[in-house]
Amino acid sequence: MGAPEKSVQSTTVTPLDRRLLGEFQRAIPLSSTPFADMAAALGVDERAVLARLTRFQADGIVSRVGPVLAPNRVGASLLAAMAIPVAELESVAEVISALSEVNHNYEREHAFNLWFVVTGRDGDHVQEVLTRIETRTGYTVLRLPMLESFHIDLGFDLTWT
Repeated sequence: MGAPEKSVQSTTVTPLDRRLLGEFQRAIPLSSTPFADMAAALGVDERAVLARLTRFQADGIVSRVGPVLAPNRVGASLLAAMAIPVAELESVAEVISALSEVNHNYEREHAFNLWFVVTGRDGDHVQEVLTRIETRTGYTVLRLPMLESFHIDLGFDLTWT
C-alpha cells in the first residue's frame, strides 16, 4: 500500500549492497550491536551499513529491518482481515499502517481485501488495537487466530545480473 515500490534495477546496487542484502536477510546478529556486527563481517563501519539500509527503505527495496518472531512467543499476535470498498482501501490502509502494532498490511483479491498482522504485549492489547481500528475506520475487523503454525521462509534467492 502507499507509494509504488521501486525495483532493485532502478537503484544502483554495489557489491557491498549485494553482500548486505544476501548475507543478512535471514540472520541479523542477535546481539546488542547487530549493525556493528554486520559491519565488521562486511569490513565496513556501522554508519555505512545503516546508511545503506536507510537508502534501501527510502527506495522501496526493503520494507522493514527487524526480527521475525515466532507467533505468540513474545507477546501476542493475530492475523486480521477487513472488507473495504475499493475507493476507501488506500485511506483505511494508511490508518492501519500508522499503528506501531501493525507490522504490515496488504491487499488481496477477495471480499476481505485488506489483510494485516497486529502484535501486542498480550492478547488483551491486540484486541484493544483491533477495536481502535474498527472505531477509526468504521469497518469490522475479522479476527483470524492461529490454529496451526507453519514456517514460511521470508528470504529471497537474490540472483544479480
